[in-house]
Amino acid sequence: MATTIAQNIAKLQQRISVAEQKYQRDHDSVKLMAVSKTKPAALIREAAAAGAYHIGENYLQEALEKIIELKDLDLCWHFIGPIQSNKTRPIAEHFDWVHGVDRLKIARRLSEQRPPSLPALNICLQVNVNDESSKSGVSLAELPELALAVAELPQLQLRGLMAIPKASTDQQEQRHNFAQVANAFKALQSQLPQLDTLSMGMSGDMDAAIAEGSTIVRIGTDIFGARATPPA
Repeated sequence: MATTIAQNIAKLQQRISVAEQKYQRDHDSVKLMAVSKTKPAALIREAAAAGAYHIGENYLQEALEKIIELKDLDLCWHFIGPIQSNKTRPIAEHFDWVHGVDRLKIARRLSEQRPPSLPALNICLQVNVNDESSKSGVSLAELPELALAVAELPQLQLRGLMAIPKASTDQQEQRHNFAQVANAFKALQSQLPQLDTLSMGMSGDMDAAIAEGSTIVRIGTDIFGARATPPA
């Protein structure tokens, strides 16, 4: 298994490298995040040994157990997805990045609950680019107001945007969706020049995401294999 995970990561790094070159991106401008939800800490340890530094988790309680178990490793922990109000404190206390903020109320709670002894919590606002009712995220129209408000909060560092567009196998459609997020990002940079992160792209659409400016791709199955049933 260790060899398989190492090989998977090597293949993905090569795929990223090829896409960077193809789309005139700077070398090493796209980071690989290993999304390890439902996977045991032992597999994350193998991924870390193969060079995976950025680890993404969706399920809070499971993630907290892994963070404790793997505290001997120098890992950067990312919380992905929607956040309930009663989950903000442990997220603020234990994670380095949050990729699912789409409401000012949640951002305020993360700001208030981030321990002053820790560096500012890195925030990506989640954009619902296709206005899908089944997905979280702020609309493109409401994004600027939210971004400016979040950027003012202490103990947070607004870094950029995250998106999970509607699933499509058509690369032109994928690129169109990602381009909308990238254009919104560029528009925000005129007022918030510190923005430097576009968290876009998963296994099926990472090439299109890199073409449109993604700086972090979030990959799970292609590293760890098929997921187990999520915890209740």
